[in-house]
Amino acid sequence: MNSNSHLIRGILLIAGTSIGGGMLALPVLTSQVGFIPSLAIYFITWLFMMCTGLLFLELSLMLGKEANILTMAEHTLGKIGKYVAWGLYIFLFYCLTLAYVIGMGDLMTNLVGNLNAWQGQIFFLLLFAPFVYAGAHLVGKFNIFLMFGLGISYLTFVALGIPHIQKEFLMHGNWSKAWTALPITFTAFAYQGTIPTLVTYMNRDLRQTRLAIIIGSFLPLIAYVIWQGLILGIVPLVGPNSLSEAIADDQNAVEPLKNILNTSAVYVAGIYFAFFAMITSFFGVTLGLMDFWADGLKVKKTPSNKFWICLLIFIPTLLIAFVYPKVFLMALDFAGGFGCALLLGLLPVLMIWSGRYYLGMKGEYRVQGGRLLLILLALFIVIELACQFALISK
Repeated sequence: MNSNSHLIRGILLIAGTSIGGGMLALPVLTSQVGFIPSLAIYFITWLFMMCTGLLFLELSLMLGKEANILTMAEHTLGKIGKYVAWGLYIFLFYCLTLAYVIGMGDLMTNLVGNLNAWQGQIFFLLLFAPFVYAGAHLVGKFNIFLMFGLGISYLTFVALGIPHIQKEFLMHGNWSKAWTALPITFTAFAYQGTIPTLVTYMNRDLRQTRLAIIIGSFLPLIAYVIWQGLILGIVPLVGPNSLSEAIADDQNAVEPLKNILNTSAVYVAGIYFAFFAMITSFFGVTLGLMDFWADGLKVKKTPSNKFWICLLIFIPTLLIAFVYPKVFLMALDFAGGFGCALLLGLLPVLMIWSGRYYLGMKGEYRVQGGRLLLILLALFIVIELACQFALISK
């Protein structure tokens, strides 16, 4: 495989990891902010997440092997760092799994009909949990078709939706609420867990890996800007079938379209896009949890062990979804506001600081900016966490 092919696949790995279920919550949870202020938050968050992605690249090259986040934390922050990373990983990935089970359960009720939310969730897991049990090899083959469906449904939705945009809807802006968009944007731009795999795949080629991270993380920014303009330009902020109602009813960004447009084509395209976006993210998250538990419990992934690990992943998630069926948006918000912010934002800053300035570790690559950049990144996370706590306290 030539270098250009490697680069393209690396870019798609980063972009595909970022674009997922979080995209469906973005326009809803940022609707009160408005179009232009939300775009500013998107850009700032992309810039931050690109920097932390490059910090993970530095760590991967510094350790000289395909080390996962837990290994990185143990080498740079000791056992305590490893345990903290372990806890954050569990919190983040279970929040995401919960969001996708609830979101896909709701979609099943729309696609199949005659199902309530609980039945939709069970039906979804009966259909797709076996793929998780089968493992990455089968999911990898299936994922080719899913990514094709994701691209086609997105482009179809964009083409059908543009004529329905009302420019006056995009004029609303509330800069004083811009900070409330930070938590969900962290979820939407998360990809850093794939960096060790990317480094190995790119044969530790520094230049190409850096390009893959920069370009691959920028493509979702473009997709989100278009998506934001479509949803905020079609769906009113207040009133019947509005984005405000979507927040109150815990709906994804597509659901309000059902009763707004005279044509069902846009809504149908949106529903299929929502399906492909969430199912691809669901597989990535749950396969990650499968590997995480197998490694953490020190067990081989035999058929019987995988069965019990699947139960460990899906039974608690299903029980929480049954007790709290309206937490799709909240789960994604918490995943970003706490999980992504701490695990993929603050933790790499601390690991790099310790590795560089206390342990004297060196590698073939160092992110420019020195201590000042690390301090600025850490301060940004502190601000984001303050925003998240402020939202919770309301």
